[in-house]
Amino acid sequence: MARRDYLFTSESVSEGHPDKVCDRISDTIVDAYLSAEPEARVAAETLATTNRVVIAGEVRGPDSITPEVIERLARAAIRDIGYEQDGFHWETAKIDVLLHQQSSDIAQGVDASGNKDEGAGDQGIMFGYACRETPELMPAPIFYAHRILKRLADARKSGEEPRLGPDAKSQVTLRYANGKPVEATSIVLSTQHLDASLTSEDVRAIVAPYIRETLPDGWITADTVWHVNPTGKFVIGGPDGDAGLTGRKIIVDTYGGAAPHGGGAFSGKDPTKVDRSAAYAARWLAKNVVAAGLAEKATIQVSYAIGVSEPLSIYVDLHDTGVVDPARLEAVLADKDVVRLSPRGIRERLGLNRPIYARTSAYGHFGRPADEDGGFSWERLDLVDTLRSALL
Repeated sequence: MARRDYLFTSESVSEGHPDKVCDRISDTIVDAYLSAEPEARVAAETLATTNRVVIAGEVRGPDSITPEVIERLARAAIRDIGYEQDGFHWETAKIDVLLHQQSSDIAQGVDASGNKDEGAGDQGIMFGYACRETPELMPAPIFYAHRILKRLADARKSGEEPRLGPDAKSQVTLRYANGKPVEATSIVLSTQHLDASLTSEDVRAIVAPYIRETLPDGWITADTVWHVNPTGKFVIGGPDGDAGLTGRKIIVDTYGGAAPHGGGAFSGKDPTKVDRSAAYAARWLAKNVVAAGLAEKATIQVSYAIGVSEPLSIYVDLHDTGVVDPARLEAVLADKDVVRLSPRGIRERLGLNRPIYARTSAYGHFGRPADEDGGFSWERLDLVDTLRSALL
């Protein structure tokens, strides 16, 4: 039987965290290729350290996207994040572009040919999750950890809080009573500050009002424990303080540890890579299952083999909260007349061959509003009626 009373913690990192700088650059490259050619292939990895960026990986797309174009896009991304510091500056950082052509061995497995449909870009397992803890059907700890950092980033970029720097981390611990989040027992916030004279107490005075306005009323109490810049001064941040790599924050990107993760990162990959597209599809399915009233929470797993078009398996766990048999739901989700979970089917249904990925690179890939241009399409609730008709 599931526990009903417990503490659970999730963390987030800001767009200026070194790993997130790399995710942003890699996803900016994906967007550039998909803007020029919707069927382009991209697997871009970025490394960032003190005033140095290295971009490597494989691509297949138009020759118009030259190393000079990639370098210019990377500098623009770093500038938008807000890095104009001696140890990491958008204008002076050395940027090496080492992208090469996609392997023909991989391409032959993925490309459609003759009677063969487009295959998955890799083997792997992907998970989707949804629950009723927030209106966005996300686990509350990761949802609010993201919101805290996004609110502080907005304040920094608007000039409202010019003393804050781009690099930051948050951590939220919530107390659950009878299975529902009711109180923040601890809040951890470490944020870079550009004024070296600021103490931890000074920084807390700056950030606390934003944190209080972000969390639901009554969640912060007199017993809530605060840790703001607990190590003291935090002036040197970003890639100057610690090296960053694409794809190292996969739990931050998904459900904050509240649900399983298949292990594959998202950023830097075009949507033929099921690490990305099938994880988005699994979230879409889980969210629609919960929104349809079929369960209070749902975990969905799909698995793929490289070069094979259809998923090898579909698994549903409704965590003893469902009103339907999970096996029946699995059968419905496997029905191609209901939803096609081939790589091509996912991309077409969710409209993934668009330049919509740079915006996903920080503050979570899930629990965000669907955009009019197709961004975050996996957050739409357009399968609810179909699932209800098939199962209720």
